[in-house]
Amino acid sequence: MTKLKSLAKDTAIYGVSSIVGRFLNYLLVPLYASAMSAASGGYGVVTEVYAWTALLMVILTYGMETAFFRFANKATERPERVYSTALIMVGSTSLLFALCCLLLLRPIASLLGYADHPWYLGTMLLVVAMDAFQCIPFAYLRYKKRPLRFVALKMLFIVLNIVLNLIYYLLMGGDDVFYAFLFNLICTSAIMLLFIPYLKFGAGFDRALAGRMLRYAYPIMILGVAGILNQVADKILFRHVYPDKAGAATQLAIYGACSKIAMIMAMLTQAFRYAYEPFVFGESRNKDNKTMYARAMKFFIIFTLLAFLAVVFYLDVLKYILKPDYWPGLKVVPIVMTAEIFMGVFFNLSFWYKLIDETKWGAYFSFAGCAVLLAVNLVFVPEYGYMACAWGGFAGYGVAMLLSYFVGQRKYPIAYDLRGIAVYVLLAAALYALGQWVSIPNLPLRLAFRTLLLLLFVAYVVKKDLPLSQIPVINRFIRKR
Repeated sequence: MTKLKSLAKDTAIYGVSSIVGRFLNYLLVPLYASAMSAASGGYGVVTEVYAWTALLMVILTYGMETAFFRFANKATERPERVYSTALIMVGSTSLLFALCCLLLLRPIASLLGYADHPWYLGTMLLVVAMDAFQCIPFAYLRYKKRPLRFVALKMLFIVLNIVLNLIYYLLMGGDDVFYAFLFNLICTSAIMLLFIPYLKFGAGFDRALAGRMLRYAYPIMILGVAGILNQVADKILFRHVYPDKAGAATQLAIYGACSKIAMIMAMLTQAFRYAYEPFVFGESRNKDNKTMYARAMKFFIIFTLLAFLAVVFYLDVLKYILKPDYWPGLKVVPIVMTAEIFMGVFFNLSFWYKLIDETKWGAYFSFAGCAVLLAVNLVFVPEYGYMACAWGGFAGYGVAMLLSYFVGQRKYPIAYDLRGIAVYVLLAAALYALGQWVSIPNLPLRLAFRTLLLLLFVAYVVKKDLPLSQIPVINRFIRKR
């Protein structure tokens, strides 16, 4: 229980920062939506370019973040040597990538349909090169159990980026899409300067170690590429698949903006991942580690279901972060959030093949899910537009999650509390259905009714798995009484 409390503490620190950071970034969604109407398709450009950068980010880090944790926790390796080797590898490839992109910027922009605006891509290609390099020192902070320093750097980037965007788009009344990318470049450069004290190359480069790390990491990169394609392939393909070329940018803008509301699930998944990855590798030597993993999975599912209910129950209020011309896309929110839950479960399941050094399985599962997603998009987007994108993600992540579970139970069996998890899923589904089907025209009364439903879910959690006596602060109050 002590180690789970440590995990919960780190998750809380990363989680609060991630949630606050993403919430602050949400300020950019209404800002961009106000400056760039849905009809203009400006936010569609932002959505597509960021989809490309997310894919490139996975390629440029090529699994070194996970490889660093794996090898730094091996008794036979020197952590500082592992760190400097990873820094040199990722730094060299990122620099080479940036130079090549600058030399070939115009042909790349023309190929991707941005011949008239090559620096939309140019700025973000430089950003992704620096972000890839920064992944290693950020991982080092997590390894050293310095979540506050990690959070401070992440928050600095977010706050600086928001301030610059507010000055241009709100105070100055600007509407040029390019500045959204330029401000990202400025902020990423600032963080790069602050990382200089953490760039420790003194332990040198170990060629043999680099080879072992690459052999471990390349299946993770393949897994990551397939995984990120599950998140961004629909946004990259949409303009090329949707038959109405004039309306494609508008549809993509609506889908991209409404999907942002569903990203609270991604916040929780990311926060859990930041704390869970070093926790898992650190626990890999303990005999009771499988019990820990099973309990962590159950609590992850409980709290993501709670987040799902909170968002869908208060969507009538959350929708006001967007202009009304984006509201037709709100129906994708529950679908995208469910897909994010599947992705989080898949991530938690993924540690069985990482711990037995058979990361190839992750690539198999991810590509299977990606194939399903691509098939749904290619077949149904021409007729159903962005709704097919949402269901494609749902189907793709669902397939990857199920494959990982069933194969994992044969290769590295873990006794998950399937019955308890199923009860929570069914309860959440029933409360969601009740909240949607009971028609209450008055908004305050409707929100009050849904709040009651949410409290019923919380009450069940407290009764079954999280007694008040185990919750910090509250337990001290109970003991005093």
